[in-house]
Amino acid sequence: MTGFPFIFPSLGPTAYLLAVRPSALSCRPRTVVGGHAIGVAGGLVAFSLLAPDVAVTAELPPLSSDGLRLAASGVLATGLTTGGMLATGLRHAPACATTLIVSLGLLSTPPQAAGILLAVVVLVGVHVASRVLGRSLSTISSSAG
Repeated sequence: MTGFPFIFPSLGPTAYLLAVRPSALSCRPRTVVGGHAIGVAGGLVAFSLLAPDVAVTAELPPLSSDGLRLAASGVLATGLTTGGMLATGLRHAPACATTLIVSLGLLSTPPQAAGILLAVVVLVGVHVASRVLGRSLSTISSSAG
């Protein structure tokens, strides 16, 4: 509907963590959404400062200035994301993959960044709804028995 990818690599590890460690601190809805938001912000800042006209999808010669700017964007974004997550307590490791997706020019426009966050919110919403539904069904079956 948006014309942007709604599934991207860092959603996989997030979905996995939500499935196997749903009670972990790193899987709280606020932490998951906040961590990815920090990742998106760090990626946008780094990309816009260092490599706004380059993308990792382009063929870049070894040691080219464009390649070095993209590498620096990725390093800066990862540092910003890590620092932001540590400062806020919103520690969600897959958000470091999100920051690379943005900082390397794969999904690096504000509308694409909003799409990333929307996808994360939908994933978390489905996870929360399934847990609530699971508890409700469990309560109903135990009271019927």
